[in-house]
Amino acid sequence: MQRYILRNKNSITLISGILIAIGFLSKWTMSNMTVFTWSLIVASVLGIAPIIIQAYQALMVRVVSIDVLVTIAVLGAFLIRNYEESAIVTFLFLFGAFLEQRTLNKTRSAIKELTEMAPESALKQMEDGEFAEVEVDEVDVGDILLVKTGAKVPVDGTVISGEGSINEASITGESIPVVKEEGSNVYAGTILDNGTIQIVADRVGEDTTFGKIIELVEEAQDSKSETERFIDRFSKYYTPAVLVLSFIVWLFSRNVELAITILVLGCPGALVIGVPVSNVAGIGNGARNGVLLKGSEVIRDFSRLDTMVFDKTGTLTVGNPSVSESVYYGDNIQEAMGYLASVERESDHPLAKAVLEEIGETTFSPVENTEVIKGGGITAKVNGHRVAVGNVALMEQENVELNEEARADIERLVKGGNSLVLTSIDGELKILMGVRDQIRPGVKEDLQRLKRLGVKNLVMLSGDNQGTVEVVSRELGLTEAHGNMLPEDKSAYVKQLIEEGQIVAFIGDGVNDSPSLALANIGIAMGGGTDVAIETSDVVLMNSDFSRLPHALGLTKATARNMKQNIAIALGVVLVLLAGVLFSEWVSMSVGMLVHEASILVVILNGMRLLRYGLRRNS
Repeated sequence: MQRYILRNKNSITLISGILIAIGFLSKWTMSNMTVFTWSLIVASVLGIAPIIIQAYQALMVRVVSIDVLVTIAVLGAFLIRNYEESAIVTFLFLFGAFLEQRTLNKTRSAIKELTEMAPESALKQMEDGEFAEVEVDEVDVGDILLVKTGAKVPVDGTVISGEGSINEASITGESIPVVKEEGSNVYAGTILDNGTIQIVADRVGEDTTFGKIIELVEEAQDSKSETERFIDRFSKYYTPAVLVLSFIVWLFSRNVELAITILVLGCPGALVIGVPVSNVAGIGNGARNGVLLKGSEVIRDFSRLDTMVFDKTGTLTVGNPSVSESVYYGDNIQEAMGYLASVERESDHPLAKAVLEEIGETTFSPVENTEVIKGGGITAKVNGHRVAVGNVALMEQENVELNEEARADIERLVKGGNSLVLTSIDGELKILMGVRDQIRPGVKEDLQRLKRLGVKNLVMLSGDNQGTVEVVSRELGLTEAHGNMLPEDKSAYVKQLIEEGQIVAFIGDGVNDSPSLALANIGIAMGGGTDVAIETSDVVLMNSDFSRLPHALGLTKATARNMKQNIAIALGVVLVLLAGVLFSEWVSMSVGMLVHEASILVVILNGMRLLRYGLRRNS
C-alpha cells in the first residue's frame, strides 16, 4: 500500500488541489459549508497519506525531517478542527515536492546512449589470412583488423597499412577529419570517412579511450548522487526546534490548543513553498529564454561558480570549418577558381568541402591525371593546365615561386590558426586560402559579460593543436587555454580544479565532453550537441545559443537571492507569530492564519518576479 500511495503521489496532489478548489468555490458562491468542510477533510486525508509514509520512513532511519513536522501540524490542525490549514499545508507541501522533483528527475540514459554508440563488431584477420566479422569482445590485443569506409574503428590501435580520413569527433570533439596513415594511432568509436585501413589492436574493451569515457561518466554521475536539497539540511535543525518548543509550551501551560497552534504556525506553507516557487520561476524564465536548468541544486551551485571551462569546437567556435580569408595573385582569378573547384570536387580531403562552399557557383572543367601527393595535396591536369592544390611543401615540390608578399600572407594566416590551401597553375601561385573553425559571433562580448557577473577564470580545453588553441584564446581574452587534450585529460583537469576548491562549470557539446560535464560542479551542454552530452549535463543551452549563457548565470544568481529572501520572509513571519502567541495577546488563531496565508502569497509573488527577469545587455 505504501508503494502504491507514493507511486501515485502526483495524482493525489492533483485530486487534493481539485477538492480544495471545489470547497472554496462552494463556500464563496453558494455558502455551502457542508461541501466546503468535507472537501477540505477529504483533501487533508488524501494529502497527508504520502507525507505520513515519508515521515515514518525518515523516523525509521532516525531523521526528524520536515515531513514529520508537516504530519504533526496537520494532525494538530485536525484536532482543533482547522481543516482549511490542514488541506492547504498538505497540498502546498506535495505540490512543492512535485515541482522540484520534476526538474531534478535526471535520467541516467547517458550510460545507455554511450554503450549503444560503442562498436559492436570488427573484421578480424583469421589464421588463413582472410578477414571475418566477429563481435568486438572477441578481439584481443595484437589482432589485425580491417576497417572500411563508413565503419567504426572497433578498438584503439595503430595503422599498419592503408590510408584514410577519420572523424574523431566522438573522442576529441574536433570537426575536421584527421588523415591517418601507416603508424598513426586510431581510437575506438571513431568513424572512417573514406579509405581502407588495417590496424593492430593496442587496447580493447574497457581499456579503450571510448570505454574510459563510459567509465568516467559512470563515476562522475555516482559522485553527484548523494547531494541533499537545501531545505532538508535546514529542516534538520528547524524541525526538532519547533517540536521541542511546542512540547515545552504544553509542558508548562498544559494548554493543548496553544501547543498545537504553535505547531501549525511553526510549519508555514511559506517555508514549504518558498524554495520550490523560486526554483520553478527561475526554471520557467530559463526555459522561455532558451536555458534548461535541471533542478534546485543546479541553481545553487551555478550561482556560486568562479571558474568556467569551455570545450572549443561547437562551443566557442561554430564547429564547421570554413574559409576565413582568401588571397589572390596575378590575373585570370575566376578561371583559377573554376580550376580549383574542379580539382577539389574530385578530392576527399577534409578541407575540400570548405573550399567548395567558399567558391560557390562556378564553371567546372574536366580533370585528368589526378595524383594524390602523400602529406602534400593533389595535382591534376585541367584544360591542359597543370594544377596543384595543397600546402606549402607541395608548392615547393612543384617549384612554385613564393615571393615575399606570398610568404608574408602565409605567415599571417598560420599565426591566425588557419590550415592553408594553396593553388598554383602551371607553376604560378594564384590562390591562397586560410581555413579554420570560425569563432561564434558575439562570443567575445558574452565572455566579458560572464566576467562582469563574477566569473574569475575562463579556461579552454581542446583536442586541437596548441597553436590553434592559443590563437583562439588570445582573440577571446581567456585566462588559460590547453590543446592536444583527450577526454580523460579534460576530466582530470576539471577534477584538479575542483580539488583546489574552485566551483567549476564545464561547457561542451560532444560525447567526448560527457565525462567532464558529469564531473564538473555544473555541466552545461550546447543544445545542438549529442544526446549523451545533454543527458549528462545540468544545464542545456537550447539551439546552441551561447549568448544565453550570461543570462543563465545572472538568472541563477537572482534565483539564489530570491530563495534566501523567501526563506527569510517565511522564518521572519514564523518568529513574529510565535513571539506573538507566547508573549502577547494580539496573535489569535484567526490572525495567525491570516498572516500565515499572507506570507505564502508574499513568497509566491516574490518568486514570480523571476519570470520577468531579463539580463541587461550592458550589465
